[in-house]
Amino acid sequence: MPDYSIENSLHEKGYAVVCGIDEAGRGPLCGPVYAAACILPDGLVIEGLNDSKKLTAKKREKLFDVICNEAIAYCIASASVEEIDELNILEADLLAMRRAIDGLSVKADFAIIDGNIARDFQIPAMAVVKGDATSMSIAAASILAKVARDRVCEELDREYPEYLIAKHKGYGTKEHMDALRKYGPSPIHRKKFIRFLDEEKK
Repeated sequence: MPDYSIENSLHEKGYAVVCGIDEAGRGPLCGPVYAAACILPDGLVIEGLNDSKKLTAKKREKLFDVICNEAIAYCIASASVEEIDELNILEADLLAMRRAIDGLSVKADFAIIDGNIARDFQIPAMAVVKGDATSMSIAAASILAKVARDRVCEELDREYPEYLIAKHKGYGTKEHMDALRKYGPSPIHRKKFIRFLDEEKK
């Protein structure tokens, strides 16, 4: 379960305001990638808070509201499909994270980031592998990013119902692949992620 060990160790080194960062939507074939930055009060206990992937959608929605109400500051940001195609998914992911840090109403002086890459950030940062399962701040950010992206998927589903995006959230399920073959890609599909369609035509 996540705790404040990482945050506390950074406080001991002199960093006053530590934010957790996580992303959602790196793997899907369509839609923007989302990132969230979150600063929690020292020692705040949020019952049930964990890596967003280990929670049900209903539980994530409930925790989303709690985090928004209890956080010192938070920001949810994104990078568009066009930016993903132009930059590549890793760079777009990092761009969304930087935007989330920039958007915090209380400025952080250190960022802990889920994953294994932390570069070109505006403030000192470190990557934490499986950080959403070990850091409370990152776990909170993972909930914010995941819920925000899932809500966008619901909107995209209403706009492009033939792809069943609300069901698979844009991931490459058989249903999604079959729909792409039948209807072709939409403007919200990531061109670099659906190259298999061109390959199949050869």
